[in-house]
Amino acid sequence: MFKLNEIKELIKLVDETSVHELEIENEGTRLMIRKPGKTEVVQVAAAPVVQAPAPAAAAAVELTQEAKAPERKAADSNLHTIASPMVGTFYRASSPDAGPFVNKGDRVSDKTVVCIIEAMKLMNEIEAEVKGEIVDILVENGQLVEYGQPLFLVKPE
Repeated sequence: MFKLNEIKELIKLVDETSVHELEIENEGTRLMIRKPGKTEVVQVAAAPVVQAPAPAAAAAVELTQEAKAPERKAADSNLHTIASPMVGTFYRASSPDAGPFVNKGDRVSDKTVVCIIEAMKLMNEIEAEVKGEIVDILVENGQLVEYGQPLFLVKPE
């Protein structure tokens, strides 16, 4: 049997995401949550249940990340961040066989292509935006990136 607070959390989760329908079966009880106006059918394979970490462990992880943030900001205060202008897949090279557009230590101009972001099967070349030296590459090849996510750190000239 589902508890009321569990049902409320699931409704909130569905409402805040792009998921249109959620169906869960637990100990013989079936719960289906569907957004109004749904026009397509989506089949979802059963997935194992993953337990969230204990609150104390989650708090420790957050504190560790927050403790590192001021150090990073102090060190990066004079660096230019090249951020992703869109959601997509980050590629360091034009093809799997080609070398990367840039590496750490490379000098770039404002028109130098530093990576490609694939969005909806379109390959978008991302330029450095500033003249300087690539100090850090913050994402891995083939990684999904968000809008505004930092990709590179550049020491401007």
